[in-house]
Amino acid sequence: MEGAQENPAESGSSVPWSEEPADSARVPEVSLSEESEGCTRPLEAAPQKLCGYLSKFGGKGPIRGWKSRWFFFDERKCHLYYSRTAQDANPLDSIDLSSAVFDCKADAEEGTFEIKTPNRIITLKAATKQVMLYWLQQLQMKRWEFHNSLPAPPAAPDAALAGNGPALRPELEQEEEEQEAFLCPVKTPTELVGMAAAWQPVHAKPSALQNISLKHLGTEIQNTVCNIRGSKQTPGAGHRPPGADSPLSEEAQREEQASPPGPGAPGKDPANSPKPTPKSSLTTNLIQKAKSQSNTFPLFSEGLVRNRTAQEKVLALEQQVLMLTKELKAQKDDMEAYRTQNRFLNSEIHQVTKIWRKVAEKEKALLMKCAYLQAQNCRVESKYLAGLRRLQEALGAEAGECSGLLRQLIQEALQWEASEASAESAVLSPSAVSEYDEYGFLTVPSYEVEDLRLLAKIQVLEVHSHQLLAHEAVQRPLRERWAALGELAPSAELKQLLRAGVPHEHRPRVWRWLIRLRVQHLQAPGCYQELLSRSQACKHPAARQIELDLNRTFPNNKHFTCPTSGFPDKLRRVLLAFSWQNPTIGYCQGLNRLAAIALLVLDEEESAFWCLVAIVETIMPADYYSKTLLASQVDQRVLQDLLLEKLPRLTAHLGQRHVDLSFITFNWFLVVFADSLISNILLQVWDAFLYEGIKVVFRYALAIFKYNEEALLRLQDSLEIYQYLHFFTKTICDSRKLMHIAFNDMNPFPMKQLRQLRAAHRERLQAELNELEQLKAEYLETRAAQGPSATEGCPSEDEGDAEP
Repeated sequence: MEGAQENPAESGSSVPWSEEPADSARVPEVSLSEESEGCTRPLEAAPQKLCGYLSKFGGKGPIRGWKSRWFFFDERKCHLYYSRTAQDANPLDSIDLSSAVFDCKADAEEGTFEIKTPNRIITLKAATKQVMLYWLQQLQMKRWEFHNSLPAPPAAPDAALAGNGPALRPELEQEEEEQEAFLCPVKTPTELVGMAAAWQPVHAKPSALQNISLKHLGTEIQNTVCNIRGSKQTPGAGHRPPGADSPLSEEAQREEQASPPGPGAPGKDPANSPKPTPKSSLTTNLIQKAKSQSNTFPLFSEGLVRNRTAQEKVLALEQQVLMLTKELKAQKDDMEAYRTQNRFLNSEIHQVTKIWRKVAEKEKALLMKCAYLQAQNCRVESKYLAGLRRLQEALGAEAGECSGLLRQLIQEALQWEASEASAESAVLSPSAVSEYDEYGFLTVPSYEVEDLRLLAKIQVLEVHSHQLLAHEAVQRPLRERWAALGELAPSAELKQLLRAGVPHEHRPRVWRWLIRLRVQHLQAPGCYQELLSRSQACKHPAARQIELDLNRTFPNNKHFTCPTSGFPDKLRRVLLAFSWQNPTIGYCQGLNRLAAIALLVLDEEESAFWCLVAIVETIMPADYYSKTLLASQVDQRVLQDLLLEKLPRLTAHLGQRHVDLSFITFNWFLVVFADSLISNILLQVWDAFLYEGIKVVFRYALAIFKYNEEALLRLQDSLEIYQYLHFFTKTICDSRKLMHIAFNDMNPFPMKQLRQLRAAHRERLQAELNELEQLKAEYLETRAAQGPSATEGCPSEDEGDAEP
């Protein structure tokens, strides 16, 4: 056979099938098989192959018992194959060691150990304790080699998959040193393991009938035929190593895939398990000792014969000393056996824990690689769609074959259902795209202009790409920090966490705490229910306007558009209660969206009501939502000053084209970006806004212009700029980039400067309003002084109607 070695004695018998092909892939061989004083290594090397005869407990009925089997380890698959003899061509079965654990039995026959896989337990017995420990240590090391030989995915997205062969040797040497801390490597029993063991007489070989495997009878017959033919052929012909060329028998495959063994499986049920003569335990020895003292030495019993001679007494005492010496030796042997078992089990626990950690790291790396590849796929698709959009803009309405092909490609690109994409990618994606996000907002924005549908799809691909890349690198550590935070209290750490965004599962709890921090001096038991009762008893003047705005609240959110949803009714009650809570405001357009955001996150009417109270009465300035909107107008002028300071180039560009940004930004401040930003960025803004206040709105307003500065500078026409400003906030996909601009690039941003600007602009605006009021009063006085004379000579409408 390929790679087989000829018998050194050149006998006519076949060479053991367990020899591996010479050209097969191998990991570096590491041996823990030598032993010397102080656990240091002698110079002699261990056999290259892990193979040898072991007794395996199995069978049924009268042939149940120990059977001699030839075992051979295949490094490529991390399987331990076994056959009846070393000369058999096909293995009877194999044991998958990649997920197996090992156990040695101190209270069983000497040399007994177990291999436990998820499907079964295999009980084996070596010729001596030394051979048993050698097999256990070698199997441990082979299992470790296998897990270290698997190439791990790159931790960084751009890292290349490289072989870890050169790095494997130091890891294995470190593992050897750690194993030696628990149990010293045993000396290699060269006569009982390795290829040389194939030519040695089988230790304690059972009868021929008992040693045959009836379960794998077909394989036994094939091996017998092969052995007969092999004696007539060239040595090694017809023999293959286990692996790709030696299929297991059908019975073996069924056993490997079978469910965990029932009560009749070896090693499971005491009635069917091997019944070796147990070693004397400490308890048994003490009982036997007590019996022997009362029976053998009647000197201490009631039936003492008084006339015993001194010689008989001495003899009895000598017998007692001899028995106690034997018992002490047996107990020392037991203690040594348990000590060995304990050390081995400690080493096994240590290695299994390390393997589990390595598997967990590989799983995490695979998830990161999967997220990275999906993010790259989203980016490629978005670039393709962006290219289609640019072609569409370039061609316009031109007729022709090229234009028709372009329309067809765009139509195919738009025929995409987010729910179907989610179902297809849910198996691989850490966070698959869905039609709606966790708060009910449409993932793909619905733009009024039909030409922007392609842009909406590009946007959702970009958002998903950023979410995938940030999932493992940002979101998971952030969730761990929030989970470990415990009791909430104002601090610099909490401030940074809120700026980074609160995870979905923690947001309701955090918001309730932030709201309570703001309105605890206003809250009173039963206040919300009392306000609801008042709104039911007496209709508020603002009730009509509230009813009109309910149907215009978040048309892109399923909770407010579904006819069976209860959110509109909740929102109505919250707004009516607030209109009675603050009669000076009553209701102002924009409050419906503030209360709706609170309802989506908190899901409770009363909590949403107090969130609205916190924003209007404690966070925003006093007359922000009054009839004059004075404070709102002041903030627009403050924003213009800050834009001139932070983004002078953009401010000059917009000023030359007479673009008034307040037409766009006024609504940002009034509803805290509720209509402008995509939901995940919007709620991240609110996380910081509820804690830090209005300064956060200024920071993000400046950051939005900085984020899109280059695109705005490329636009030269004022009409184009206004069209772009109406939807450009929805194109912001990278929340981390926007947050970095807001809280880093916009620094310094002192609150003192904000107060000074507000005070100055408020004074100027108030003077302007006073001047307008004075002009209005003068005009009314002039009209009143003119009286009806102003309309003399002009026919009235009634007179006109009276004419025939």
